[in-house]
Amino acid sequence: MLKLNPIKSDKIWGYELWIASTHPNGCQEDFKSFCGADYPLLVKVIQADDTLSVQIHPDDDFAVQLEGEGNRGKTECWYVLDAAPDAKLVYGLKEGVSRDELRQSIEKNELEKYLSFVNVKQGDFVFIPAGTVHAIGGGLRLMEVQQSCDLTYRFYDWGRGREIHVDKALAVIKDNKNEPAGPFKSPFECEYFSIEKIDIKGGWSGFCSGDKSNPSDVMLLYVLSSEKAVIRNAGDKTSKTISAEEIYAVAPGEKITIEGKAQILKIRAK
Repeated sequence: MLKLNPIKSDKIWGYELWIASTHPNGCQEDFKSFCGADYPLLVKVIQADDTLSVQIHPDDDFAVQLEGEGNRGKTECWYVLDAAPDAKLVYGLKEGVSRDELRQSIEKNELEKYLSFVNVKQGDFVFIPAGTVHAIGGGLRLMEVQQSCDLTYRFYDWGRGREIHVDKALAVIKDNKNEPAGPFKSPFECEYFSIEKIDIKGGWSGFCSGDKSNPSDVMLLYVLSSEKAVIRNAGDKTSKTISAEEIYAVAPGEKITIEGKAQILKIRAK
């Protein structure tokens, strides 16, 4: 078992913490050694004090087509850790919007009329398949699970003057039928990862199944909340106190026990 230390990246809208990453743009070397190679997921905490750009990420095929061999696409999801009372997300587009209309609205700096906004609160979950138009609004703190990819096509930036990637964004955009944003329904599963919420009241033990030589089989335990809870390997006499927003990597073949009161998210790659 390995407790992972975050890598912080300051942004104009707030900051990101890369809390489980072997990606070259923010690699936790001890985690990479623990996995033995590239881990297929990237987990972040995002603190959005201001609204992020409107973005689109490519799928696996477009990532290779537009950026070259060795690139992954980026399907992701968000778990809302904290939210201001009026916090919003951009989650898709209004129905029936054409690519020509999108391009013209960007040129006129009026894309907002085609964006679909949703209110979110603490504990909500949003699944964002590759190709979905999205943006995080200000006043939000999110935990993000995604494919290990750092490809972002900035579609619209609210007039802030940063580089945008309209042609690539329009190329990869998809008319995804978005699942409604709302309270997390455990367990969640998609093509690339699974997430299970576990409420611990007294004690819990979990075994990490899989092949020790396969990085994808490493299990992640993310702490949502903790009240005098401790974690240990099975058989260990010493325990470590856990705190909210910590994350632990568990190797295949390991059995982990948590004692106390806590909520955790168990994250597995597929």
